[in-house]
Formats: sequence, structure tokens, C-alpha cells
Amino acid sequence: MAIQVIRKTRNPEQTRSDLLKAAYHEILESGFQAASLERILANTSVSKGALYHHFGTKRELGLAVVEEVIAPQLATRWFAPFAEHDNPITSLHRILEEKITAADESVIRYGCPLNNLIQEMSPLDEEFRRGLQQILERWITVMAAALAEGQNAGKVRADVQPRDVALFIVAAIEGCVGLGKNAQSVEAYQRGLRQLQVYVKSLAT
Repeated sequence: MAIQVIRKTRNPEQTRSDLLKAAYHEILESGFQAASLERILANTSVSKGALYHHFGTKRELGLAVVEEVIAPQLATRWFAPFAEHDNPITSLHRILEEKITAADESVIRYGCPLNNLIQEMSPLDEEFRRGLQQILERWITVMAAALAEGQNAGKVRADVQPRDVALFIVAAIEGCVGLGKNAQSVEAYQRGLRQLQVYVKSLAT
């Protein structure tokens, strides 16, 4: 009697998604240059052939992580709250409070995935630098637009320069993460964000 062999097929889109998620965590833990394709494959049970079908090189995989994982993460955590509330001061304060409350050892161990790659890859790879800069520019632009709308609604001081303030807030947030990571101190990270909350409140009318 003939035995029918049923081969389990893998969904290509799911395979690609699994590789991106595994690569993101590997890069977060080890950095891009030290990231191991072998560990990424081991964590996904994907074959090396399937990996190279979706991503021709490790660099291509890394750039995809920037565009398809890190950028959407930022949009969810930072852009969406501005759309949900008509007061940017309230939105910013709530986001910072959530970060302070949720801060744990993983924040200071791994830091910010965006900032980590900026520090590691911007001096080494122009395409990485451009991709990371696009994310920063989008972050600043969205925040500046929210602050400008807040001015029009009378909720943000008229003398505030929205883009300059947005740039400063982004720089301060990334600085707090970096400081906490280097000091290996959740408290230092939280204290920095608390002071940023004070600054944000000062922008209100």
C-alpha cells in the first residue's frame, strides 16, 4: 500500500515576519555587527536557504528590521497617541508617564533599538544612516505638527517653536535611555524622564 507523505509548507509571509522578529531581538541583544545569523535561524527553525530567499545579505536583513520593525514600533508608541488626544501636552505627559511606570531592567540592559543602531551604524554605513535619520525626522515632524496644532487650539504657548522643541524632546528621550543604559540604573532613566515631564508641562498655556 502506498504511503502518502504530507509535507508541511511554510507561509512565505510568516517566514519573513519570523525572520524579522528574530533578527530584531538578536540585534537588540548583540548589536548589528555582532548579530549571528545562526542564532536567528535557530530561533525561527528557518533554513538558511529560506533566509537568503527573503534577504540576500545580513545587511539587507538589518535594513529591513529598521524599516519594517523599528519604524512601526515608533509609530505605535509615539505617533498614535497624538492622534488620540487633541492636547499634545497631555499626550506627551502620558507617554512619558507610561515609560516611567513600565521601566524595568530590560530598558537599561538593551537601551533603545533606534538609538543603538544610530550609535553603531551611522558612522559605518550611509544607507543605514539614511534609514535611521528618516525615522528620527518622522518622529520630530509628527511631534512638531502636534505642538503646532496645540498652539492653534490655544493649548501650547504661542512663543514655542514646535520643531525646535520636538527636536529637543526626542534628543532628551534618547539621552535618558542612553544615560540609564550606561549607568545600568532604572532610577537614573526615570529621573531624567521626570524632569522632561516638568519641561513638557511648561509648554502649556
